[in-house]
Amino acid sequence: MASAFAFAFTAALNPTLLAATMVMLFASRPTRLMFGYLLGAWTVSISIGLVIVFALHDSGAVSTTQHTLSPAADIVLGALFLLVAFVIQGDRDARIRARRRTRAPAEPKEAPRWRRALDQGSPRTAFVVGILLTLPGASYLVGMTRISHADASTVVTALAVVLFCLIMLLLIEIPLAGFAIAPDATLRTVRRFTDWVGANTRRIVARAALIIGALLLLRAVITLL
Repeated sequence: MASAFAFAFTAALNPTLLAATMVMLFASRPTRLMFGYLLGAWTVSISIGLVIVFALHDSGAVSTTQHTLSPAADIVLGALFLLVAFVIQGDRDARIRARRRTRAPAEPKEAPRWRRALDQGSPRTAFVVGILLTLPGASYLVGMTRISHADASTVVTALAVVLFCLIMLLLIEIPLAGFAIAPDATLRTVRRFTDWVGANTRRIVARAALIIGALLLLRAVITLL
């Protein structure tokens, strides 16, 4: 089950969640908005996770196919992560990025509806936006599948789903806790962090993909042996 939580950290690297957090941090009443958003995100992610893990467990398919499909899935996912790391680290997508830079500048786009809703909204609006923006992604689905494959007790499985979702939403949970304790220091830290991520995005993504890919392939080898 421990391998499932690696995907919780990849699910946490969510650009939409980061953008939503930044919008709410600089709102007039950030704590109320962030708490409303987080409640919505917790509600949908935990509810869907519980449905997925217990539906897979009760279907009986997990126990009969786990040893066959799990190594194959690890190999495929691991190879994909290594390919991503290879392309990014080697700067092999430079031609595509250069082509995008040479295109004529597009007209300014209107801000997304969810961002306008957060800018002007209430905690209730933030709650709805949190639900809408926290729909299952690939890392989330893989993590839930691995939790189900662990064949743990009902209580342990439910707690694992909750912990996975808590990790997945760290990008808003940490600033919310910091904002409640020291708002000014939190704003300065968030600004420095976003500047650092913006300057090192490619390196961060490449190294994360390399580590995750290697771990998945190692797990597949151990399982097959």
